[in-house]
Amino acid sequence: MTDTDTQKQAGYTAKDIQVLEGLEPVRKRPGMYIGSTGVDGLHHLIWEVFDNSLDEAMAGHAGNIEVALLPDNKVRIADDGRGIPTDMHPKLKKSALELAATTLHAGGKFDSGAYKVSGGLHGVGLSVVNALSTWMRAEVRRKPDIFAQEYKIGKPQGPVKKVGSTKQTGTTITFQPDGSIFPDTTFDLPTILNHLRQQAYLTKGVKITVTDGRNPIISEGKKGKTESVLDYTFYFEGGIVSYVDFLNRGEESKHKNIFYAGKDTNGIFVEVALQYIEELTSRELSFANNIHTIEGGTHLTGFRTALTRILNDYARKNGFIKEKDDNLSGEDVREGLTTVISVKLRDPQFEGQTKAKLGTTEARNAVETVMGVEFADWLERNPNDARAILEKVILASKARLAAKAARETVLRKGALEGMTLPGKLADCSSRDASESELFIVEGDSAGGSSKQARNRHTQAILPLRGKILNVEKARLDKMLASQEIRALIIAMGTAIAEEFDLSKLRYHKIVIMTDADVDGAHIRTLLLTLFYRYFPKVIEGGHLYIAQPPLYKVQKGTKIQYAYNDAEKEKVLDQFRKDLPIGRQVLGKTKKTKSADGEWEVSTVDGLPVDGNGAVEAVEDPSRQGEAEDGKIAGVSIQRYKGLGEMNPDQLWDTTLNPENRMLLQVTVKDAQAADKIFDVLMGSEVMPRKKFIQTHAKSVQNLDI
Repeated sequence: MTDTDTQKQAGYTAKDIQVLEGLEPVRKRPGMYIGSTGVDGLHHLIWEVFDNSLDEAMAGHAGNIEVALLPDNKVRIADDGRGIPTDMHPKLKKSALELAATTLHAGGKFDSGAYKVSGGLHGVGLSVVNALSTWMRAEVRRKPDIFAQEYKIGKPQGPVKKVGSTKQTGTTITFQPDGSIFPDTTFDLPTILNHLRQQAYLTKGVKITVTDGRNPIISEGKKGKTESVLDYTFYFEGGIVSYVDFLNRGEESKHKNIFYAGKDTNGIFVEVALQYIEELTSRELSFANNIHTIEGGTHLTGFRTALTRILNDYARKNGFIKEKDDNLSGEDVREGLTTVISVKLRDPQFEGQTKAKLGTTEARNAVETVMGVEFADWLERNPNDARAILEKVILASKARLAAKAARETVLRKGALEGMTLPGKLADCSSRDASESELFIVEGDSAGGSSKQARNRHTQAILPLRGKILNVEKARLDKMLASQEIRALIIAMGTAIAEEFDLSKLRYHKIVIMTDADVDGAHIRTLLLTLFYRYFPKVIEGGHLYIAQPPLYKVQKGTKIQYAYNDAEKEKVLDQFRKDLPIGRQVLGKTKKTKSADGEWEVSTVDGLPVDGNGAVEAVEDPSRQGEAEDGKIAGVSIQRYKGLGEMNPDQLWDTTLNPENRMLLQVTVKDAQAADKIFDVLMGSEVMPRKKFIQTHAKSVQNLDI
């Protein structure tokens, strides 16, 4: 060991070990407790307090929960449960309310007798919210008294006090997120509504009310001014059956009756509801103690195993498939499936603090057991529904085998095995995927211009001829028959379906670059549908973008500015107006008249009067200074681009391809379920939902080019 090492070791003593007391660890590392300090983490504060109220409802002690968004980004959550205990803790000599609000791992969820099941962060929820709020107030109604305590940055501002009397019970928590922790403390109402609607479906019989009082609506009537706020109420007696019905609204169902089972086995309460629809994809939502396990887990695995086994047994028993036939695969039996799986269990084991995946082994056995008995019995009691389901999944099985054959034909000697890239692809010279970009353009005209404009080292161009196949309702074998789609798959290098491998992606930026007109928008939607349905990991990886070519070129002399929409065009024109003060020379068509002494003088420029020096004279309306009679600005030309092919290569490079100037929109799917619905509506076979969507949103269209 060197002298330097010895000195470093000697300088590292007990005083260098940082001990975080109370709620300091939460403020030091908030991401460990709520996932992030972004928008998701901000809303997680509401979920944590709400989960405490929901635990009361799941335990049978509460029937109503109210969530109110208040001015100054405050939130109030109230329930009619038993109310947090306020008496003194026998060992710590502090009020139980203060302990729950200020101490990590102090809560009723650690006592096996307090809650049979619970969500939240196992008792740390309220204290974490308190630590990450500039201010919080807890008010507890425990008949006949009302108790309250306030906090600032997690610290009590006084003891728990009696503040009134009541005949009710319950808890009300009001908090204000800390702006020094969260960059943005503005809550999003749709996010809150979607989450709480989901919770209402999962806890049938509980009434959840959401009120947005941040911007009251003021109206005048006979009694003077009145204020009103937006409020929403969720209450579902049908529970997850209602949820499946909600998810499948507007879809063509394969069978009328929604299967439901709710049963307790070995201390785990299992609920399953499912229905098949005329769709090629599946929707499987799994929950553990009302926590949405986005990544699934043991309960989802148990469901899938049981579903595949039961349908194979029924199909063979009733002659739908012969002994020599292959079994139905898990992929086959899940095509067109919508299901909600909910388990409620004591002390669930999750993978990760944010509980995206359930790891409790017993949950798999419980779900398999319930499905094995209840779904098998339901098929026997509902033969018509069973037949409809089997016809659906057997068709899926045949299509899978056909798709496999088509896929092997297309990809057997594909890009992964050295097959030459499609001839229409103008590839880049770089083989570093991290710097390579693929631009998908429409038509040969735009393709030619793009190929001349690009940076050949890092930018590849793939022109598509016409509109690609609408894959929303097309199976894989039909899709792979499309020459344009095959070219795109081979160019990307990832293969497709079971062979898909994101690590083989040849370009880390795939850019959809279509014209700014109706046809361009249609082609863009078709491509987005293709990626969403068959290459979701490309989107999840942040590799898909949409180029934003300009709509207008505005030019005055040698000065050129581009505008990407009408609003930007007006801003550019306003700037040009400001650049034309009285007395400044302008360019434009001139008109000369002969003076009395025989000299030719400029009298107008683009119809505007000028002085003897050829500068614009004053006009009566200052706002029209430098502007002609028809509203055009003197010397300014406006070009409206109808397509990328109209742009010169240098213009296309400057505006759309040059990384220093261009505007790219990254495609993300924040809410996959909502996106799935939109694609169904816009690209599906049903006309009425699409017509209704267009009628509803027509007035919000900002730029319609027909």
